[in-house]
Amino acid sequence: MADQPIAADIAAMSFEDALAELEGIVATLEQGSAKLEDAIKSYERGTQLKLHCEAKLKAARERVEKISLGPNGEVRAERADIE
Repeated sequence: MADQPIAADIAAMSFEDALAELEGIVATLEQGSAKLEDAIKSYERGTQLKLHCEAKLKAARERVEKISLGPNGEVRAERADIE
């Protein structure tokens, strides 16, 4: 599944929308009431949503910078160490 490209509708989603849909899928799967084929399709979509959310978080993490003062008092931005 990780080798397949993310579906276009998922790629266009915001992090918040993708996470909300993923939470809905998880809740449905946890109930165990879906037919097997529907559960498999939901699981596959959920996997893509998870990958999309992870990519969005990684991109946000890479954009975060911390502001610091240099030795001469100049302001500079440094990559923040977020883990």
